[in-house]
Amino acid sequence: MDVDLTTARWIKSSYSQQGGNCVEWAPVYADADGIVPIRDSKSPGGPVLHIPATAFTAFVAGVKDGALDTP
Repeated sequence: MDVDLTTARWIKSSYSQQGGNCVEWAPVYADADGIVPIRDSKSPGGPVLHIPATAFTAFVAGVKDGALDTP
């Protein structure tokens, strides 16, 4: 996917403790295309993954439900 994200407003997860490193996403692009750009907050100039909004929604639900917690 070839989208210019240089001016994108990135949002860090509310689960990021004390502003720590986490996943960031660009909601404006998700609304416009149905694809959610995500990146690692430690590497803002690094690669961006583009995933379907349905997959991102399932991921967020799993995080909230604790399904992705480590034992």
